[in-house]
Amino acid sequence: MAGYLKLVCASFQRQWFHTVGSRCKNRTGAEHLWLTRHLRDPFVKAAKVESYRCRSAFKLLEVNERHQILRPGLRVLDCGAAPGAWSQVAVQKVNAAGTDPSSPVGFVLGVDLLHIFPLEGATFLCPADVTDPRTSQRILEVLPGGRADVILSDMAPNATGFRDLDHDRLISLCLTLLSVTPDILQPGGTFLCKTWAGSLSRRLQRRLTEEFQNVRIMKPEASRKESSEVYFLATQYHGKKGAVKQGTSWPHSTTEGRVL
Repeated sequence: MAGYLKLVCASFQRQWFHTVGSRCKNRTGAEHLWLTRHLRDPFVKAAKVESYRCRSAFKLLEVNERHQILRPGLRVLDCGAAPGAWSQVAVQKVNAAGTDPSSPVGFVLGVDLLHIFPLEGATFLCPADVTDPRTSQRILEVLPGGRADVILSDMAPNATGFRDLDHDRLISLCLTLLSVTPDILQPGGTFLCKTWAGSLSRRLQRRLTEEFQNVRIMKPEASRKESSEVYFLATQYHGKKGAVKQGTSWPHSTTEGRVL
């Protein structure tokens, strides 16, 4: 992946540096620095080339490349899905659009408080609060078989500027999502969530260790070095007894993108 990104950088370097110069006029120093960094970012450029909705797609791509958490036929719940980049990756990897007729067809359901533009192969619930019990019930109704094989969360609360407070709020959000996994996640399933490193991270890690066989902490290459962002990857969920085995293909009526 690193070699590919270097090629993208070289190909688009002149074009994007010219854009930086033209867009940074009449901006504050902080805005200028942010925009310059953003436009020089190889993952921003690669997302443009690959038609991903944002650079965060490469975080999930790296996690999947290393651990193969997304496979054809799996059902995926993408929490905090807007603008839809992770759902794009999930649709490709689980064959949710049915583009590979020789592989099982998966299912992707994205949920967010913000509007998400339709995506072929994905169904979106928006605006919807994934921590609201009413949304949880709707998720169960939409997911084939009423279960997900993989729960993805790139959610984050609106930043207050106070690092400890923001960390506490994000950990609370992850724990709330984890509390509904018994009703949603299939035994043997996978849980991937974003958090910010801090004092409560061990609390979340302990909870995950209690409910999953394996727990890893990852910082994908696409996570900016100065960011405290890390991801917990938990696999082999202990789950409830009597559920259907992970990896079953779940037929659904259409591959056309839907916003509910």
